[in-house]
Amino acid sequence: MTSLIQALAESSVAELVAAWAPALRWPLTSAYLLILLLVCIYGLHRYWLVWLYYRTRGRFPRARRRLADLPVVTVQLPMYNEDLVAERIIEAACNIDYPPDKLEIQVLDDSTDQSAHIARQCARRMRDRGHDVSYIHRIDRVGFKAGALDAGLKVAKGDLIAIFDADFVPRPSILKRTVHHFADPVIGMVQVCWDHLNRCTSMLTRAQAIFLDGHFVIEQTARNRSGRWMNFNGTAGVWRKQAIEAAGGWQHDTLTEDMDLSYRAQLAGWKFIFLQRTRCPAELPPEINSFKTQQHRWTKGTVQSARKLLWPILTSDAPRRVKIEAFFHLTSPMVYLYVVLMTLLFFPAFFINMTVVERGSMAGVLFGVSLFTLACASAGTFYTVSQRERKRSTAAAILQIPVLMSIGIGISLNNARAAIEGLIGHDSPFVRTPKFNATDADRSWRRGRRSVLPPMKFTMPLLEIFMGVYLVICIALAVTTAHENRSVVSVPFLILFAAGYWYVGLSSLSGIWRRPAPRAPAVEPAPIPAPESIKS
Repeated sequence: MTSLIQALAESSVAELVAAWAPALRWPLTSAYLLILLLVCIYGLHRYWLVWLYYRTRGRFPRARRRLADLPVVTVQLPMYNEDLVAERIIEAACNIDYPPDKLEIQVLDDSTDQSAHIARQCARRMRDRGHDVSYIHRIDRVGFKAGALDAGLKVAKGDLIAIFDADFVPRPSILKRTVHHFADPVIGMVQVCWDHLNRCTSMLTRAQAIFLDGHFVIEQTARNRSGRWMNFNGTAGVWRKQAIEAAGGWQHDTLTEDMDLSYRAQLAGWKFIFLQRTRCPAELPPEINSFKTQQHRWTKGTVQSARKLLWPILTSDAPRRVKIEAFFHLTSPMVYLYVVLMTLLFFPAFFINMTVVERGSMAGVLFGVSLFTLACASAGTFYTVSQRERKRSTAAAILQIPVLMSIGIGISLNNARAAIEGLIGHDSPFVRTPKFNATDADRSWRRGRRSVLPPMKFTMPLLEIFMGVYLVICIALAVTTAHENRSVVSVPFLILFAAGYWYVGLSSLSGIWRRPAPRAPAVEPAPIPAPESIKS
């Protein structure tokens, strides 16, 4: 490999780059510094959220009063081909500790496979046990999840609407912990914190758990307790039906209908509450392709929401602090694009000095330390604090930071593509995150049926592997040219980048992923009901 890199450095390519270096230096340097500046700004914002969290950590939300007469609650369970978890979520919803005459369960099922039969049969069993469960099946699936929620809302009995995705398992006490906050008439939504059923299954699920802990423990808490706006996370939350309707209802022109509705409701004057100590466990995607599917949808949907709502927010009469935080929140997915662009500039950086300070000088050292502190250490601080607040080992969290950063870098290509699609208005369907009924105690999902990736899905893993190869070349260049430009200091970061792209690309391109075989129904599935008879 070393001889190959030396040959590359001495080749006509290097000579061509050297010849063009004077002309390319300032354009590339300007682009590089601009990208670094943007990454550092968002890194500084992470520090701000940590500071804001500590400043407001004692402001626990409390209900204004306890409701003597509990309101009617409709629990909506949107699902699509969820054969492995349909029964679990329906039974968990029916086990919620709430007066039976004031609890309605809606199974909003758009399934096109045997899942429809499984969910329908389970709903029938729960009705036979005395639960108010309705099964609503749509044929066309217009609007995807947003369309299903809207269809259920039109016939919902409750003044409050609780929503749980199929991979969640709400605890029996969840409604009694949330409904009393609606004694305040301006409260439009109460969100609870996510917990994780399969946190310790693998390195990937551990990393996801820490990513989500950072969002819920630090971001959501800091925003909500400081009076800034937060978002409903699509599940494990309770809405006031009036707030949904006043905000314009569920709309499906973005892939994050939850974020879209959240900002529209807060623009309309409704207040939200986040309950960090009330938790609802859920399954984390246990394999990389499911994780990437989820991340693509979240990233693209956030950018779509930014295009749709950022200008109305910035021109509203909301406080300045709200507008600034909304800007950072809605534009944060663009960091993935900046990471990819920064990666592509690594190679020319070995031939063109893309800094405004002399390497090795005191100014250069200070410049490098500042970049590390803002761009890298901010993420480590953010996630370490979240683990400490979750009463987990601080030392273990610090040791996992390189893995977190590497995986975050590895999915940057996937998410950069999603951000670009959101920016240019590229339409795509709502792709559900596959559910596996995976828990730390039961890992039998690994022994299930193997499914081959569709051919169109191979492009992104190949590009990720290419990025890994590209970075290996950069590492070799850094080592072989260290005596000339002291670039060896960049090697640890290049290794982190390369490892991330290799891990994500190779894991995706393994060609197979393990998916549990669907449980066969006890009898032949009943025919899907006709459109005019969607409720049973």
